[in-house]
Amino acid sequence: MFSMLNNSPMVSDRASERTGRSRVPALRWILPALLIVGWLALGAVGGPFAGKLSEVAENDNAAFLPSSAEATEVNELQKQFADSQTVPAIVVAERTEGISAQDRTFLTAASARISEIPGVAGAPSPPIPSPLDDQAVQVIVPIAADGNPGDVVTEVRAALTGAPEDLTVLVTGPAGQLADLVEAFSGIDGLLLIVAGSVVALILVVVYRSPVLPVLVLLSAVFALGLASLIVYLLADGDVLALNGQSQGILFILVFGAATDYALLLVSRFREELRDTADRVEAIGKAWRATIEPIAASAGTVILGVLCLLLSDLNSNKGLGPVAAIGIAAALLASTTFLPAALALLGRAAFWPFRPELGSEHPENSGIWGRISRAVGRSPRLIWIGTTVVLLLGVAFVPQLKASGTAQSDVFLTPVDSVAGQEILGRHFPAGAGSPTVIVANSGHLGQVLDAARVDGVSRAAPMAGPDGAPKVVNGRVLVEAVLTTPADSEEAISTVQRIRESVHEVPGADAKVGGRTAIQLDTQETSERDRALIIPVVLVVIFLVLALLLRALLAPLLLIATVVLSFGATMGVSALVFNHVLGFPGADPAVPLFAFVFLVALGIDYNIFLMTRVREEAVRSGTRKGTLRGLSVTGGVITSAGVVLAATFAALAVLPILFLAQIAFIVAFGVLLDTTIVRSLLVPALSIEIGDRVWWPSALSRRGRPGASAGSAGPAQRDDAVAG
Repeated sequence: MFSMLNNSPMVSDRASERTGRSRVPALRWILPALLIVGWLALGAVGGPFAGKLSEVAENDNAAFLPSSAEATEVNELQKQFADSQTVPAIVVAERTEGISAQDRTFLTAASARISEIPGVAGAPSPPIPSPLDDQAVQVIVPIAADGNPGDVVTEVRAALTGAPEDLTVLVTGPAGQLADLVEAFSGIDGLLLIVAGSVVALILVVVYRSPVLPVLVLLSAVFALGLASLIVYLLADGDVLALNGQSQGILFILVFGAATDYALLLVSRFREELRDTADRVEAIGKAWRATIEPIAASAGTVILGVLCLLLSDLNSNKGLGPVAAIGIAAALLASTTFLPAALALLGRAAFWPFRPELGSEHPENSGIWGRISRAVGRSPRLIWIGTTVVLLLGVAFVPQLKASGTAQSDVFLTPVDSVAGQEILGRHFPAGAGSPTVIVANSGHLGQVLDAARVDGVSRAAPMAGPDGAPKVVNGRVLVEAVLTTPADSEEAISTVQRIRESVHEVPGADAKVGGRTAIQLDTQETSERDRALIIPVVLVVIFLVLALLLRALLAPLLLIATVVLSFGATMGVSALVFNHVLGFPGADPAVPLFAFVFLVALGIDYNIFLMTRVREEAVRSGTRKGTLRGLSVTGGVITSAGVVLAATFAALAVLPILFLAQIAFIVAFGVLLDTTIVRSLLVPALSIEIGDRVWWPSALSRRGRPGASAGSAGPAQRDDAVAG
C-alpha cells in the first residue's frame, strides 16, 4: 500500500507533489482513512471478546494433562467405573479444643443445604471424624464434572457461613483448588490489561514526550488484541484449540508487548525520515519499506518459535503455541496497517509538541547511543570478552534452578482456602486420603495387584466396591484406590507412585496402569523433560533458518543465536538465585525452563534482528565496521525502549497470584533487559566489528574489499548494487 503511495508522481519532489495531489488525491487520505475505519469496525466487533475468553478457557486437570501419558489413560478408564463424573470437594472443620455436638449439628444442616445446590451430584457424605484425634471432621461433596465446579464450590462456601464461634470451616480437595485457580485467573480480563496498558502508556510518554503517539500505539495494540481475541474465542469455542487461563494471560501480554515493539520501530524510522523528507506520505512510505522486513522477520521468528510448542505432549503447552502465534500475527497486522495509516494522515503532528523538522539534526548522532557506539568502536575486543565473562558468571548458577515441580498447594502466591484446608486435612487425616492413587488392572489378577500396590508410602489399598459390596468389575477390569501416607502433591508421594508403578507393572497378565492426581504430576514432570529435549533444538534450527534468509548469511545467524543462548543461560542462573534466596520460592514447574527458552530466544532474537538488519543496510554502503557503529547508534534508543516496554508488560503478569506466571514474568522481563542492554548493545556489535566483513559469510558482502574478490573489482556503486542484490 505505502509503496503504491510513494510510486505516485506526488512524492518525487515538491512540484511533482503538487501535481500528484491533483491527480490522485484519494491515495493521500482516502486509503489510510479507509484502513482506520476498517480497524475501528474490527475493534468494535473483536474488542468485547477479550473479556469473553474466560468463558471458553478450561483450567481443570484435563487442560494440562500429558496427552499420551499413563495417567491420562487411567483418567479415561476411570470414567467407566462411575455412573456420573464427579470432582470431590472436601469440607473440613477444625476445632483445637475438640469437635462439639453443636459443630456436628451445624455441619449436618449445612450438608442438607449443600445437597440442594445445582451441580452437587448426590448427597454429601456424613461428617467423617479424624481417626487421629477428635479435633476435625470432613465432609466429601461430589460435584458434577460436566458443569462448572468452580462456581459450585463458591455456592458451597456460601452455604457454610454462620459456623459456630472458633470453628474453622474450609473447602478444599480437587474442586476447591480448581475454584481457587479460577478465582486467581479472574484478574486477567481487567487487572492485567489495566496494569499492562498503564505501564506501556507511561513508558511511551517518557520516550516520545508526546500525548498523541502513545494513544496511536496503544490503539494499535488494543485493535490487535481484539482481533486475536475474536479468532482465539471462535477456535476455542469450536474445540479447534485448547485455551486455559495461563495461555490467556500470556496472549494478552504478548500482543501488547509485540504490537508496541513493532510500533516503536516503525515510529522511530518515520521520525528519522521526517528530518530528511518534506512530504509525510513519502516519509511513511520510506519508513514502512525500511522496517517491514525486520518487523515481519521478527514476528515470523516468534510465530514459528511458539508453534514449536505443538510438538509438546502437554495439552497446556500444545494449546499455547497457536494461541500465541495468533496474537503475534494480529500484532504484526495492526502495526503494519493501522499505525502507518494513522501516521500518514497526522504526519509531524503525531509528535507534537516536539515535531521533527525538515533538515533538523538527528539526535542519535550526538546522544548517548552515539557515545556508546564510539566506545564499542574503540575497544571491541575488550567489550566482547568482558560481557561474555559477565554472562558466563550468571550461567554458572543454572544448576541451582529447582525445576522438578512443586506441590499443588505451592501454585498460589496468596493465601487461599483450599491450601489452608489441605493443611488441616494433613494434620488430622491420612495425608493422601483426599486424592488416592488409582490403579486399573485385569480383574483376574486383583489379589496380586493389591499385594504389589502395598509398597512403602501406601497406608492402604482396596478395590472399588459395587452395589453388592464385592469388587466392581467393568469390562473385565477392576479399580483399586491406594491411599498414600504423604500429601498427594508432595515429592514423597511422587516417589511412592514411581514405586507403585514399578511393582504393579511386574505382575504378569495384569496390564496394570497407575493414575490419579500424583501420577498426573509425575507424568507432567517426565513429559516436560522430554519436551525440553525435543523442542529446544527445533526452535534453534527454525530461528537459524529465518536469520539465514533475512541476513543472507550463515555466520551471522550462528553468532546471534550463540549470544542469545548465552543470555538465556545467564538469565536462568540469575533467576535461580532470586527465586531461591530473595523470593523464597519452593521450586518451579518443569515447564518453566521450556517456556522461558521459547519466549526469551524468540523475543531476544527480535532485537538482534532489528539491529543487524540495519547494520547490514549500512554495511552495504560503508562497510561492516562503520555500518555496525551507525546501526547501533540509530537503533539504540528504539530497541532499548522496545525492550523496556516488553519487559514491563511481561512483569505485569506478576499481578496474577500464580507461581508459574510470576516466575515467567521475572525471567522474561530480566532476560529481555539483559538482551537489550548488554547483548544487543555491547556483545553483538563488538563481535561484529572484531570479525569484520567475514560475519556476512558466505554472501558477497563478506568478500567486500578483499583482494581478488569479485565485488572488490567493481566501483563503489556497482559493488553496493552487487552486494544488495
